[in-house]
Amino acid sequence: MQKKAALEKTLEELTSLESEYETLSELYQLDPEDADVIAGIEKLGINAHRAKFITLFRDPADNNGAFLFIQAGAGGTEAQDWAQMLARMYARWAERHGFSLDIIEEHEGDTAGIKNITYRITGMRAYGWLKNEIGVHRLVRISPFNANGKRQTSFASVDVWPDVDDTIEIEINDKDLRIDTYRASGAGGQHVNKTDSAVRITHIPTNTVVTCQNERSQIQNKEMAMKMLRSKLYELEMQKRAAEQDAAKAAQKKIEWGSQIRNYVLYPYQLVKDVRTGVENTDSDAVLDGDLDEFMLSLLQRG
Repeated sequence: MQKKAALEKTLEELTSLESEYETLSELYQLDPEDADVIAGIEKLGINAHRAKFITLFRDPADNNGAFLFIQAGAGGTEAQDWAQMLARMYARWAERHGFSLDIIEEHEGDTAGIKNITYRITGMRAYGWLKNEIGVHRLVRISPFNANGKRQTSFASVDVWPDVDDTIEIEINDKDLRIDTYRASGAGGQHVNKTDSAVRITHIPTNTVVTCQNERSQIQNKEMAMKMLRSKLYELEMQKRAAEQDAAKAAQKKIEWGSQIRNYVLYPYQLVKDVRTGVENTDSDAVLDGDLDEFMLSLLQRG
C-alpha cells in the first residue's frame, strides 16, 4: 500500500506538469510576449528539471521523512566543531528543499561544537535524498582551536533512517524493551535539568538504542523515542531483505582515516570530493551552506 501511494503521488506530479505544459503552450500561442506566460514557462522548466529525478526514488521508504544523526569522532573540540558544521550544513540543505527540521536530541561539546545531534526532517522524499549520506565525513583545515595554527584532520559520522508512518506495522513486544529515564542536559527550555524527563529505549533483541530529551514531558519524549525505534527497526528489516549490505553502513562503523565517504578540504586549497563517485566541488563554502544536491544525485543515478 505504501508503494502504491508513492506511485500515485509520482503520477499525480507528472500529470500536473503535463497539464500545466498544455495550458502554457496554448497561452503562448495566443500571446508570446505575455509576461505571466513567460514567467510560467520558466517556472515549469525548473519544476520539470526536478521532476526528471522522481524515478530515482525507487525504494518504498524513499518518499518518507527521515531521522538524521551526526556524531563527532575522536579529536575533542575540533571534531565537535566539525560535527556542528555538518549539522548546520544539513539544516541549510533541508531549508533549501522546503523541509521542516526539528531537533530531537543534542549534546553540546565541552568547549565548542556538539558531541552529537539527532534531527527529524519532514518532507516528501527527505529519506530518499539523504539515505546515501550515511558514513564518515572528513574535514581538513587550519584549526581555530590549534594554538600553533597547524593543519588538522577531523572526522564525524552521519547516520540516516526513514521516518516510517503509522500505516507500516512494526511488531514490538514490551518484554523486548528496556526503558530508562534520566535528567536532560543542554539547551531546551525551563523543563530541562529539573526532572528525569529524557527517555532512552533499548530494543534488547537487536541492541537498538534510541534517546529523546527535547520534548516537554517524559510522555512526549517516550512517544518520540518509540517512533524513532519503529523507524530504526523498519530500516533493519529492510536491510535484512536486501541482497547486499549497504557499503556506506559498513564504512560508518569506524570514524577514522580511510573510512570516509566524503572529504571537505579547506586548506591548503578548497575542494569537496565524494570518495564513492569522484564528484567534486571547489566551492566548499557553498557545500557547507547546504549545496549538496550534486553529490546526492550522482549517487541516486548510480543506483
